Formats: sequence, structure tokens, C-alpha cells
Amino acid sequence: MNATEQRLHLSPAEYVDSDHPAIRRQAEVLTSGIATAAERAKVLYEAVRDGIRYDPYVDYTDRESFRASSVLAAGQGYCVGKAALYAGLCRAAGIPARLGLSDVRNHLATPRLLQAVGTDIFSYHGYVEVYLCGRWLKATPTFNASLCSKLGVEPLAFDGTSDALFQPFDGEGRAFMDYVVNHGTFFDVPAKFLMAEMARLYPALCRPGGYRGQSMEDEAGAVAAPARDMP
Repeated sequence: MNATEQRLHLSPAEYVDSDHPAIRRQAEVLTSGIATAAERAKVLYEAVRDGIRYDPYVDYTDRESFRASSVLAAGQGYCVGKAALYAGLCRAAGIPARLGLSDVRNHLATPRLLQAVGTDIFSYHGYVEVYLCGRWLKATPTFNASLCSKLGVEPLAFDGTSDALFQPFDGEGRAFMDYVVNHGTFFDVPAKFLMAEMARLYPALCRPGGYRGQSMEDEAGAVAAPARDMP
């Protein structure tokens, strides 16, 4: 990566708003005293993965669902919002970062989410690429640890030295996630495009105010409970 590209991917953007005071403060607090970029990236990844609850029922008609500082303030977000936050924290901590988008096949979504989406293909899944040790590494801080526990899969770890993409199988060997199409990487969240695409692809899910009801984590717990109670 040349110097211009490095400056670009360290710069704040409209949605990856790494210059927001709350983003800068959070990055400073979380990485204080940590010398290496890889370790800073790992700490920030875990903070976003587990500190921000995954919520696929956000309001996709609201631009704030895609903005890093708004996701941080809400304490919850969907994959693209969480990716924007992780990229913003990395940039604030001096680590070049960019957003990636892919289509994934999700085998372990809850019944309510599958009904709302109408398919097991989830388009424009958001992840992050961070520049460490001379190369871009992929990191996916989407599913928090408590949700993973209810879905029966280990939380996805990122150590700052190798890619961290969704696990292909859960803890019992069942298919979990497949990457289907890669849409490339972006300096900032293409929010207007995503808002239009989500409304086109998933009209039942894209309600003003969000697709309210139980959280996905509560749904996952309700699905898992009967299986745990079986003799």
C-alpha cells in the first residue's frame, strides 16, 4: 500500500466517522498501552463483536443504522453498522481499514428472520479489511459471543495475523455460513445504495422504525431451549 492509500484508509468518512469524539475516545481507552497494531486490532475487534449486540432488525430506512458513531451510541447494530464501527475504531487507532461487502448463505438464521428475509441468502453482508504487517486481513465482528452460544457456534476470533471470516460449520458440524458473492471493498459505507438494495431485496424487513419484536438473540434462545430440554 502506498502512502496515499494509507492516508486515505486512515481518514474519517461520513459513515466511518473515525473523527467523532466518541469513536476517538473509545479507541483511545481500549488501546491505551498496547504497542502493536495487531494487538490493537484484536482488542478493538473483540470490543465490537461482543460489546455491540447484533441486531438484523434495525431500521434500514434510517441512515444512522449505517453510521459508526450511531451504532456505538446504540450499543447494537447489524453487520454493516458493526463493520463501520470497527473500521472507524481502527482508523482512530492508527490502523488503515476499509469496508467489504459480500453475499452469504446463512444456514442458522432464526425462523422469524428467514421469514422476513424470504431466503437464506443475505446480500451485502458487511465485514472489514484491516492493513496489518504489510497485507489486508479480513475480520468479521458480526455475531456477539452470547448470540453465538445460543446458535451453537464458537465466537469468531481474530488475532490480527490471519483472516477471520464466518465459520463454515457450527459446533455440531452443521453448515453455518457460506460466502457466495464478493462485492469488493469500500472507503465508506455506500449507505444510499444499501438502503435502496435492502428495500428492493427485503421489503418485509425494511420497515420504518425497524422490524420490531423479539431480538434475534431471544429468538435463538427460544429455538435452542426445546433442544436442550429433550431427554
